[in-house]
Amino acid sequence: MARENLNDLMAFVAVARERSFTRAAAQLGVSQSALSHSMKGLEARLGLRLLTRTTRSVSPTEIGERLLRTVTPKVEEIYAELAVLTEMRDKPTGTIRITAGEHAAESILMPALERLLPDYPDVNVEVISDNGLTNIVSERYDAGIRLGEQVEKDMVAVRIGPDMRMAVVGAPRYFAGRKKPRVPDDLTEHRCINLRLPTRGGLYAWEFEKAGRVINVRVDGQTVFNSTALILKAALGGLGMAYLAEDKAAPYIQEGSLVRVLAEWCAPFPGYHLYYPSRRQPTPAFQLFVEALRYRA
Repeated sequence: MARENLNDLMAFVAVARERSFTRAAAQLGVSQSALSHSMKGLEARLGLRLLTRTTRSVSPTEIGERLLRTVTPKVEEIYAELAVLTEMRDKPTGTIRITAGEHAAESILMPALERLLPDYPDVNVEVISDNGLTNIVSERYDAGIRLGEQVEKDMVAVRIGPDMRMAVVGAPRYFAGRKKPRVPDDLTEHRCINLRLPTRGGLYAWEFEKAGRVINVRVDGQTVFNSTALILKAALGGLGMAYLAEDKAAPYIQEGSLVRVLAEWCAPFPGYHLYYPSRRQPTPAFQLFVEALRYRA
């Protein structure tokens, strides 16, 4: 069926039910003359008379009554679905797929979801924990969370966390009988716990900066993990020194189960950002999600 036929059928239902061009035109938001022209066009295309017009009233013919009975349920179904779609536009609903590193998911994402989701039962969030630099477009994610320096320039980036620092830590029993490192190069004389990078499979080089001097150190040790949770456990168990996010290590430093070294060499760097394609049309649920995560200093 041609598109104009569908529009005219919906207009016919309004006229036949209201039995008035004036009321139907007001309901449809069109002029009476335009509505009359539409009805004449529909009748001409069908080769049938659908409406009986007088100077004071309008009513469906017998054929018009038959068409009205047939078409009205379909039109009402269309209007009902359009109403649902409008409600979906205005009411946050749907599923949001997010990829985030382990630390970002624990420290930033989970607290935000605990605040947000109880008030919005129709919003669902799927979180895939992945420390690699995932292509969110090809993998069909709505957004990703990464450090600010890792976000590609063609993405919209929203800051969701403060600047961060790293901490070099070890258990007291590891340092027993060992001289603590005073400069990054001293790490080569220590057992360190390595992180295996998921993207290229290499080992992460520990990064340091002081007074504009940047040093990357390739450390060595008996253990390698691809999980910061396991690295933390290994450090607490005295298996070597670890390079961890400061907030992850802070409670253990405070209670004395980990000892921090080289603090002056661990400079702040841009924290976590939520990123998504600039061409993405945000839904109400996604906009709500972004605002729940947005960092406010």
